[in-house]
Formats: sequence, C-alpha cells, structure tokens
Amino acid sequence: MATNGIRGILFDLGDTLLDFGPVDTIDLFEKGAHLTYSYLEQLGVSLPSFGVYHRRQFRAVRWAYAWSHIIGREFNSMDMIGKLVSRMGFTLEPEQLAELAWLWYEPLGKQATVEPGAGEMLAAFTNDGISLGVISNTFIPAVVLDRHLDSLDLLQYLPVRVYSCDVRYRKPHPRIFRYALAEAGLEAAETMLVGDTPKADIRGAKRAGLIAVLKDPSAKYAGYRIHPDHTIATLAELPQIVAGYG
Repeated sequence: MATNGIRGILFDLGDTLLDFGPVDTIDLFEKGAHLTYSYLEQLGVSLPSFGVYHRRQFRAVRWAYAWSHIIGREFNSMDMIGKLVSRMGFTLEPEQLAELAWLWYEPLGKQATVEPGAGEMLAAFTNDGISLGVISNTFIPAVVLDRHLDSLDLLQYLPVRVYSCDVRYRKPHPRIFRYALAEAGLEAAETMLVGDTPKADIRGAKRAGLIAVLKDPSAKYAGYRIHPDHTIATLAELPQIVAGYG
C-alpha cells in the first residue's frame, strides 16, 4: 500500500522517460533500411535494389502514418512490416519479424538517453507501493519498446505498458487513459501522468481526471493555454511533488 496519496504514476515514453534529442528522421530511416536490408539478405529473401527497397519502405510508412491520423487510429508497424515482406514472397517466423522490427528501431534507440538517477527513482516509487507504467503514442511494436526498456534496466519497474499501436487509440483520447488505469487497477484521481506534450499528455490526462505533470526542460510551454497541475524540468523533481500528496 502506498505511503502517500498517489497510488500510481504513468509515464509518457519519448522525451519523458527516454530522451531522444533532435531527430533526423530521414537519416535514421535510411540507417534502419540498411540494417533490415542486410538482415533480409541473410535470410535469403529475394530483394530489389537497396534504392527501390528504401523508397518502398519509406512510402509505406509515410502513407500508414498519414492514414492513421486521418482515421484517428494508430497503426502497428509490425503489421506493416509483415505485409511488406509477404509481398516479397517470403514469410518470417515471429522471432524473425520481431528482430526485423528491432533493426528498424535500433538507430533511433541508440540516440536515447536516460536521466541520471531515473532507475533509482522508479525503484524507490515501487518500494513505496506506487504502481508505475507507461502510456505512449507510438507505432513501434511493444516487443521492440519492451526490449529497449529492458536493456536500460527500466522494464522491471514498469509492469503496465500501454502503447497506442496495440489499443489503436492515441492520447489525448480518453480510452487509452481508461485502458491504462484499468490495467494498473488505479483510479484516475490517485494517478499522475507525466508527459512532455501539452495537447496529448496534459489535456488528455486532465480530461480523464488524472493529475497532470508536464516535463518541460526548456520552459517552451510557459504561458501555454493548456495548464498542467505541475511542471518539472527533470524527473528528479517528481518525488517531491508526489510527497506533497501525502
């Protein structure tokens, strides 16, 4: 049982728990394309030239991303990858498909950093009886993100992980928050959401009844029309805020 009034904390992933910094999407996509192309060659898949392969993959992702925003539902890149490989006349085993998805993500994953002391903070919250989890807008499959979190020794502290590509709804839609709360066995009023995006994280959390904490290291959202309950520059400030609800 938690020793204070907060029984649960849900974290956004990108630029909240993991900091990716400036991202060159085109460059990272090309690096991922090279890694996956080499892997498929090793598996004996009949491939077009790298240039053709790269363009086809890029168009497929760009179209899936655009369409998902038109219909308001997330797509899962694992499904898309499987279909693309199938069109090449090849079927991958589940573990091979997971490895292919990981290789697409790997260049981006290598950019990620974790704040010093973040793991210790999560461990302390867990020891205090506070339930922790992740709620993320992402088309990257769970098997990949879980693998990354595990490599950083964070997965053990985050038993509840809700990715939009699995539930199809993205923040700020209330369904993804309700789903996460149900998975964690929490009530909204006793749960914090920590995120870096005012519209998706803060607006969504407040509408769902959660306590909303904005991570804003550069104060770029100071004076923004969407007001969080608390603002932090680093995760190290979070324990003091949580203690205030005791």
